[in-house]
Amino acid sequence: MGVARGLHVFCGMVLLVNCVVRIVMAFLLNSAPTGGTRNMVKDYKTWLPQADNRHQLGSWIKYYLFIKKDHPLSAKLGVPQKLSYLAVAVLILIMAYTGFCLWVPTSSWTFFAAGTSLVGGMMSMRIIHYFMMFVFICFSMIHIYLVFIEGTEPAKLMLAGKEHGGLVYNPDAHVIVGEDHSVDAH
Repeated sequence: MGVARGLHVFCGMVLLVNCVVRIVMAFLLNSAPTGGTRNMVKDYKTWLPQADNRHQLGSWIKYYLFIKKDHPLSAKLGVPQKLSYLAVAVLILIMAYTGFCLWVPTSSWTFFAAGTSLVGGMMSMRIIHYFMMFVFICFSMIHIYLVFIEGTEPAKLMLAGKEHGGLVYNPDAHVIVGEDHSVDAH
């Protein structure tokens, strides 16, 4: 049990550090807000739906529920992707907090002991931590399903790092203007 718990804590720490570094880097790095553009903005600005794609949330939900057949045009990420990735960062921080509340070396620290008292004790905190595990499992299953439903290109990028240039999108006109083959040439 000690090895399993140690591995659990180690993986939790890796997940937390990765999340914190990603959040910090979002304020330091620049990225393109939409595909096919060379305009660069701070990465955190692409985490929420932007003005040119906020209206697409309904179309995306209809598409994912198989109510609408046509794939909505989007920026770098679709509106549901942006919202879910933002939610995942928040959920990781909550999961880490509940984990530190349960972990014996940190459970007596005032910050974590107060949270444990607030939810009604260690058993309640354990239940919250356990429930969060199922949230992550469900998110992972849905995420993998949606990657493969979009074709093999996203799966190749996710599993092998093989990137496809994708479509070039004009955010001013809200239309696709061609394909980007610059990545294919490398």
